[in-house]
Amino acid sequence: MSKHQTAVAHPQADQHTMTLKDSDAKLVTITGSFCHWAPEGHPLRHDGHGTWKTTLSLQPGRYEYRFIVDGEWRDDPDCAERVPNPFGTDNSVFEV
Repeated sequence: MSKHQTAVAHPQADQHTMTLKDSDAKLVTITGSFCHWAPEGHPLRHDGHGTWKTTLSLQPGRYEYRFIVDGEWRDDPDCAERVPNPFGTDNSVFEV
C-alpha cells in the first residue's frame, strides 16, 4: 500500500436469529427495513416444536420489521421496542 492509500474498514455482517412461537402457523416470513419491506421477505423454518426461526446476516444498524404469518401481518410479541407505521399498526425494532 502506498503512503497515499489508506485501509478502509468495512463492518462485518452479524448473524441475527429471529424467532416466532406459533404452533398453528403454516407459513411464516419476516420482512422489514433490512430487505426494503419486500413482501416475500425471508422465510422462517419450523423447528417441529412450535417455534419458527431464521438467521439474517446484517450490517450493524437499527432495523424495523414485521412477521407475515399465513398471509397476515403480525407483531413480534417478544419485542418490547416498537414504532408506529403509516398503516395504523406498529413495527418491531431491533439493533445489530
